[in-house]
This record gives sequence, C-alpha cells and structure tokens, in this order.
Amino acid sequence: MRSVRKCSRTGCGSPAVATLTYAYAESTAVVGPLATYSEPHSYDLCEEHALRLTVPRGWEVVRHDGEFAAPEPTVDDLTALAEAVREAGRPDRPIEPPPEPAPGTSTTGRRGHLRVLPNPVAE
Repeated sequence: MRSVRKCSRTGCGSPAVATLTYAYAESTAVVGPLATYSEPHSYDLCEEHALRLTVPRGWEVVRHDGEFAAPEPTVDDLTALAEAVREAGRPDRPIEPPPEPAPGTSTTGRRGHLRVLPNPVAE
C-alpha cells in the first residue's frame, strides 16, 4: 500500500500535493501535480509551499494552472489494505517457533537480544 508522501521542506509535515523539478539548463523550476512516484531529483511539496515557491534572480517558475489536490486512494491501495488485514486475521496462519538457543547457553524466558551465558571460570 502506498503511504502518504510528506512535503520535502524541512519542518513541514503536511501531505504533498505537488512535485517540484528543476531544469538547470533552462534555469527553470517546474511545479506540477504530484508525480506518481517519488523521484530522487524532484521534491514533493504541500500546497502552501508549492504556491509560495520563489527562485533565484534570472530563473523562471513554470507553475501548474489550477488547484493542487491530494491524490485519492486507488482501488489497488484499498485492495492491498484489505488483503493485508485479511492475512493478519487468518486463524490458520502459520506461527514460526522461536529459534533454539545455542548449545551451552541458557535463556531466561525473555525475548530480546540478550542471553545469559555460563561463567567460563569454573570454581
């Protein structure tokens, strides 16, 4: 299932509704609707930051005409969520037994990364 993408601006936790891409050769910043996939050389922006974007002197901003809207969940997203819930709730789901302790070690019954080891010095 797709998670909600957040605005790339530091300190902003709002959901992203637009994608910012730079065309360095043309000294242009392009702000358009949210891209389907997050790309490494683009930035997701919330509506406030998409509308307030400024660029350096000599650069141009090409901005999407119209409103920016958060993407609606798709049928695929809802189906994936339903399948995950159904799988987690299956009563016949196999449960993996815990791994056996290594020879010469004892466990305290607690689950975790620490184990009790016998004292290597015999008294």
